[in-house]
Amino acid sequence: MGMDITVLVVDWGHLMEVAPDERLEVLQESAYADDEDDEVDAGWVWPAGPDRSWLGRYEFGGTLGSYKPHFWAAQAWEDVRGTAGIALRTALDDFLSALIWSGPEADDAEHVDAGLFPSQDGLWRPGPLIARGPTTVARLNRCWQEAARALPQLREPYARSAERPGRWIADFDEFSALLSGWAEAVGEAQRRQWGVIGLPI
Repeated sequence: MGMDITVLVVDWGHLMEVAPDERLEVLQESAYADDEDDEVDAGWVWPAGPDRSWLGRYEFGGTLGSYKPHFWAAQAWEDVRGTAGIALRTALDDFLSALIWSGPEADDAEHVDAGLFPSQDGLWRPGPLIARGPTTVARLNRCWQEAARALPQLREPYARSAERPGRWIADFDEFSALLSGWAEAVGEAQRRQWGVIGLPI
């Protein structure tokens, strides 16, 4: 069984009203329901029920909910980041290290803003956990705006250094599409002044 990820945008004020030791369970129970309209291949799912109006779910196209494409996108960034200009490298370092990348020196990056969960013991499944509140989301949105302008500069060096046919993230277009998905989630959270949560379910 591989690792999965469910990416949510979450009304942070609502989440903070939940007792800290109950937040993981509430998120996991609220991420999916038995609504027939909840199944999409790519893009947003906005639950219709008023009891779930405080969150939305983003589906990354072509990933089937697997974390593997995110892992391979982070690995691709490792492979190509040395060819990026300093502005692009700094912006993408900050953006990806907050979400899916361990960073140039970290062995096991922490992707959860402090104080949100007392522990991760309540996870239904082990795996990557991402939790970024509105302040972090605002910073990540600024990082992406900076990075997006220069991202096309990576196309040729990516083909030389990071392209891996047959991998989940095979080429620059797939790398760019996955990053754009994260940017969509971050941007929507920023517009609402919400947070971004990634759960291993």
